Amino acid sequence: MLTSVIQQAVILLAMGWVLTLNVRKSWHHPRLYMLTTGFWFGVAAIVCMLQPFHVAPGVLLDARNGVLFVAGLFGGPVSAALATLMAALFRYGIGGDGALTGILNMILPVLLGLGFREGISRGWLSIKTLHLLPVILLVHVISLLVIATLLSAQERLSLLANIWPILTIMVPLTLILAMILQDAIQRQKEQHKLQASESRLRAITAALPDLMFVMDEDGRYLDAMASRPSLFYPVNDGFIGKRVHELFAPELADRFVRFIRNTLASNDTNRLVYELQTYEGLCIFESQAQVMETCGFDKPAVVILTRDITQRVRNETELRIAAVAFECFEGLIITDASSRILRVNRAFTEITGFSAEEVIGQKPSLLSSGEHNSGFYQKMWRSINEQDHWQGEIINKRKSGQAYPQWLSISAVRDDNQRVSHYVASITDITQRKKDAERINHLAFYDGVTGLPNRRFLNRRIENYLASEHQDSVGLVFIDLDNFKAINDLWGLQVGDQLLQQAAQRLSQTLQQDDMVARLGGDEFVVLFSGLPAEQHRAAAQLEHVSHRLLTLLEQPYSHEEHLLRCSASLGLVLLTSRDITPGELVQQAEFAMYDAKSGGKGKLRFFDPQMQEVVSQRLRLQEDLVRGIDAEEFVPYFQPQFDYHGNIIGAEALVRWYHPKRGVLAPGAFMDVADEAGLMNRIDRMVLQYACQKMAAWSDMPAFSTFTLSVNISASRLYQPEFITDVLNIFEQTGVDPARIKLEITESMLLNDMPMAIERMQTLKRHGVRFAIDDFGTGYSSLLYLQQLPLDQLKIDQSFVRALPDDENSLNIIKAIVAMAHSLRLEVIAEGVETEAQRQSLHQHGCQHYQGYLLARPKPAEKLEARLEQQRLSA
Repeated sequence: MLTSVIQQAVILLAMGWVLTLNVRKSWHHPRLYMLTTGFWFGVAAIVCMLQPFHVAPGVLLDARNGVLFVAGLFGGPVSAALATLMAALFRYGIGGDGALTGILNMILPVLLGLGFREGISRGWLSIKTLHLLPVILLVHVISLLVIATLLSAQERLSLLANIWPILTIMVPLTLILAMILQDAIQRQKEQHKLQASESRLRAITAALPDLMFVMDEDGRYLDAMASRPSLFYPVNDGFIGKRVHELFAPELADRFVRFIRNTLASNDTNRLVYELQTYEGLCIFESQAQVMETCGFDKPAVVILTRDITQRVRNETELRIAAVAFECFEGLIITDASSRILRVNRAFTEITGFSAEEVIGQKPSLLSSGEHNSGFYQKMWRSINEQDHWQGEIINKRKSGQAYPQWLSISAVRDDNQRVSHYVASITDITQRKKDAERINHLAFYDGVTGLPNRRFLNRRIENYLASEHQDSVGLVFIDLDNFKAINDLWGLQVGDQLLQQAAQRLSQTLQQDDMVARLGGDEFVVLFSGLPAEQHRAAAQLEHVSHRLLTLLEQPYSHEEHLLRCSASLGLVLLTSRDITPGELVQQAEFAMYDAKSGGKGKLRFFDPQMQEVVSQRLRLQEDLVRGIDAEEFVPYFQPQFDYHGNIIGAEALVRWYHPKRGVLAPGAFMDVADEAGLMNRIDRMVLQYACQKMAAWSDMPAFSTFTLSVNISASRLYQPEFITDVLNIFEQTGVDPARIKLEITESMLLNDMPMAIERMQTLKRHGVRFAIDDFGTGYSSLLYLQQLPLDQLKIDQSFVRALPDDENSLNIIKAIVAMAHSLRLEVIAEGVETEAQRQSLHQHGCQHYQGYLLARPKPAEKLEARLEQQRLSA
């Protein structure tokens, strides 16, 4: 019997392990758990019945009652019923006298187990040894009592003798089985709670845009959690176990370690903000650290919650900027959707005079001046409602009641549902701006000295007339004051301005309602007369009559203090005969007429003649052609040989020629005046000098040119240019010419501009070997003083004296004086313009041995000069 009891104990313990395993495997499937639990409890009961000990024939004693009690206690009604059914069927199948009693004996422990389970649910009982032990003892006692009813007296005595060993083993085994299951269920519940807690933690972590680290005091990563893998910066998943010094820059790593240790030392939450270069660029992070009280690691550790605050910092920065921008120089008003003022800035108070307290809660209509009708505001609000914006000029009033011009801009603010939530308005006081605009307009269209309209205003007035359909005629009178420059120079600019103002007053007196007088600048005025007769001859007669009146007014003396100043005028008249003309062209025609009047004497007037314009147009076209020709390098020198008395060539003068693509070779007379007026002679002179120096440098190696010198003319303006010396020397250096072979010719008139500067510059070039000649000598202001000071080498007798030889006694005497003067100053002398043999003989008789002119040779290209010199050398 004892052996059977021990076998029952082993079976119970083994089945306890199986039931524990079943709890772990099927816990998360409640319905399956009930079935499997009932099945395994049934199997346990059957196995126990397979190893019973027989109390009497057909009467079995085993541990099934303990198993079924535990089935009722832990499995519940369904599991207990399934287990009881399985055990009952098995017991019934075994048969015997005690089969029905055995089945009854199974039901009683199940009921006790279910009752104990109900007591637990009601809170009366709990699965403790103190509560379980009496019930388990009762289960086994009842089982024995039931069995005893089937025994004889002798068998009862035998059962009674073994009751205590049975109870001593079965009761603890049943208790142990109950405690094993209780422990398994409790562990499963705790594991389930732990899993649920972990799931909640993971859900929370996934919901937070944060990164969570566990780090020890040395800055070593022990654990990490993040809502998304991309937050693990700046490395991949292999950073656990590494220190921050392996991942971050040294300075940032040191900050992190100090941050961790300060947290551990203070045992409080600390905060660290830092910048870090991540995969998404430079970001700003905020880390908060908390000490882990029971970390389970070798060293003290902290939990660090890190959040990317880049956008927050940007938003805060934008808010600060917005706050500063709100207090800008423009007045700002923020209203709600009902146009109730919510907020205004300081500039609003400064502009309107209303404080914030006075306007908050009010509507912007309290600023209305009443100068705009309802249609204006309806149009404004239509634009706001349709386009969410309106801006424009408006007249509002200040707190004082003063109306003022204001630039108003209103924008609608919409929420996520596209409903207007606010309006934002900016206001600018444009009072000063309008005053400035008026002043600028006056400066742009009116003369600052006389207050008259200027050229721009005049042009606009003429344009308006040309665009109109007036049938009457318009006349223009261009006025230039004579001798004004002399008065300005003598009396000063202030007196000159006073004279202009008096002249403007006199001209204004003659105007009708639609007439206008304008000052173009300097001493030039233009009077526009409208309303002249439609017939051109009558209009011209009336314009001439009015112009004579203007001459009379302007010839009257002008007063200055006690002085009377006189200043006549020259007038140019033009009638508008075509509407195809531009205002500039019309004024220019009147100006041409004025210049024609001035050329005829002071105090005159002239009507415009189309031939005047044609002459000017030709000059302008020639000027443009000159610029083109210079750019195309069409100007080259011809060379006119210079001879001694025996007919030998001793040098040549470089004379410019224009190789015009259409007009052929042009002499200087065809373009010199226009080029000089246009300021182009400097470029032409430089081009001629450079070409001449190139040829002279090339000729230097030729035997025929061994004693040859080349003369080049220099214009007055070029001599006084600041870069003249440097430019000439650069040309010498670039071409490689010997400066001693070059003779620069200047005229007497050039020297009168600035004699000291001329002497200084000539002496500078003289030190480099350059020779100088005075061209056209005798026609200007000749002075022995400057002849002594100037570093000259040659005097050139002007052809006007040579042309009169040999019959003109005066010319001959002048030539003799020039020759005598040159010899006394040890200067060479050469005569230009020699065209007859008689002229040459006369010059020779009076001491002039060098000649230049058509008698001997005309200017010719370089190659022809080379050929003649080579022929001269061979025939020598």
